Amino acid sequence: MSDGLKSILLVGVGGQGTILASKILSEGLIEAGYDVKMSEIHGMSQRGGNVSTQVRYGKKVYSPIIGKGEADVVVAFEKMEGLRWLEYIKPSGKMVINDFEIPSAPILMGQSLYPGGILEELASRVEVSAFRAGDIAESIGNAKVMNLVLLGALVKAMGISGINWDAVIKRNVKAAFVEMNLRAFQEGVKAVS
Repeated sequence: MSDGLKSILLVGVGGQGTILASKILSEGLIEAGYDVKMSEIHGMSQRGGNVSTQVRYGKKVYSPIIGKGEADVVVAFEKMEGLRWLEYIKPSGKMVINDFEIPSAPILMGQSLYPGGILEELASRVEVSAFRAGDIAESIGNAKVMNLVLLGALVKAMGISGINWDAVIKRNVKAAFVEMNLRAFQEGVKAVS
């Protein structure tokens, strides 16, 4: 176990499973012997508002809060959320982006347009792994496992190995959905080069 403190920010929209992914991530890291702190912020998440979860781990973690320019990895469950949280990533950091759009209320009401060129903008600033996690989840049989696809991609991007992720996933999802979630996680690992 390295002494280096690592900071991961998971951002999305309510209902995307951001918090479950963060819980599984945190449990796996604790089992690996890391000190882990997690905090979550729900902005009207039940109504499709933003959700962000901050996970910090290392030999000793004193605060769960990630400041601007401190995240090693930002996982965006939705493209616009990636852009919104860009200032939190280190210049040497990585972004794992779900190439997916959820229009905000102003966009739905016709008051603004969904911004174009988000992936290009992000890629011009930091290292980006972007893919359509929703398509992968649907090919497995349920769009709701998109969060486990993104978790698998995060684990691969961070190089977090030596953890029995299958066991952690099995403890955190309903028995009827275990196999689907395990497959989603594995497909997410494969999605990141």
